[in-house]
Amino acid sequence: MRILIFTHNYFPEGNALASRFTAMCPYWVTLGHEVQVITNTPNFPAGQIFDGYKNKFVQHEIIDGVHVTRVWTYITPNKGTLKRMINFIVFMFMSVWIALFQKRPDIIIGSSPQFFAAWAGLISSRLHWYRVPFIAEIRDLWPDSIVAVGAMKNKKILTIVYWLEKLLYRWATHIVTVGPGYAEDLKNKNVPEEKISIIPNGVDEDLFLGQLPDNNFRIKYNLEHKISCAYIGTIGMAAGLEIVLNAAEQLQKQNRNDIIFFLIGDGANRELLQKDAENRQLNNVIFTGMIPKNNVPTILAAIDICFVHLKKKQLFTRVLPSKIFEMAAMKKPIILGVEGCAAQLVREADAGICIEPENTNNLLEALELLLQQPELQKIYGEHGQHYVLEHYNRKHLAKQYINVMESINK
Repeated sequence: MRILIFTHNYFPEGNALASRFTAMCPYWVTLGHEVQVITNTPNFPAGQIFDGYKNKFVQHEIIDGVHVTRVWTYITPNKGTLKRMINFIVFMFMSVWIALFQKRPDIIIGSSPQFFAAWAGLISSRLHWYRVPFIAEIRDLWPDSIVAVGAMKNKKILTIVYWLEKLLYRWATHIVTVGPGYAEDLKNKNVPEEKISIIPNGVDEDLFLGQLPDNNFRIKYNLEHKISCAYIGTIGMAAGLEIVLNAAEQLQKQNRNDIIFFLIGDGANRELLQKDAENRQLNNVIFTGMIPKNNVPTILAAIDICFVHLKKKQLFTRVLPSKIFEMAAMKKPIILGVEGCAAQLVREADAGICIEPENTNNLLEALELLLQQPELQKIYGEHGQHYVLEHYNRKHLAKQYINVMESINK
């Protein structure tokens, strides 16, 4: 098949969306398919163009056999509402225009979020010289997710966006989502069950297995006789990482200097959290900023405990954060502050400790348990790795995705 993908992010960006297609697309190429990705100039999440790139009208490159076409767009940081909306809409129009001049695909995928990247795929599939099957990939229920964190409150705009959401589901040939919780939500939005397939995120075993720790990282932050607990990912509004600062403050008041928290990444709330940590004079919280995706495995190997957290919102009970799979693959014990589907997975895998989101005392209790019983760290790590490799191997998931595409491209 000739597969055309509209996605807001792709390698060298390292967020969940970029990681998903960066892993799957080259594997589809090895299976004999021709894959083209239409995406942005890499800039996520800080709105700063990555080294080696320019925000040109259009630029082409081949990465691991995948044809990557990058279109000009309005570059802005991943925060705020108006500028990001402009960014999304400009990308939609630019990518649809560029798609007109590409070879006719056999199938089109548009991934949401960002919502308008999915709409770019839908519009392209509907043009009379295309008329090809379209898969709407729903990785997040947008706009529900932005409403949940208060990022959009204009009722008139929301009415329009919810209307567009319904049209997207109705006109898509098929819908792929990343977890059973989202599938239930889609059914509640009157999407027929037979129109939905679940292809979750997973782990690229070639990237995350057998990695040695980054000793320079441990030396730089003097971790020889300390326990490190790290959040790695987008530091956005939904993450609710104030809990880390609160826990760090309590430990500091107790004169505990044996635990160091790391917030690794960038996002809409990073600057606010960093200023808050400085105002509280917290010397046990370290903000590293963005690190290249290829460096994540060795950093994970150097960390003792991993932390995954989202705000206590009903919508987030449907989420399966992709970072869980990577952390488990690296044999790292996980403290999980996400309820619902994610907690069920971590408990089934016996990969760590589940706490109530936004509950600082729960976080401190989980840390203390792992410190007092270090053998638990090893047990959770080994169980987690075994579970994700068995159930969430990205190569197996990529093959399932191809089966879905073939079934609707008959």
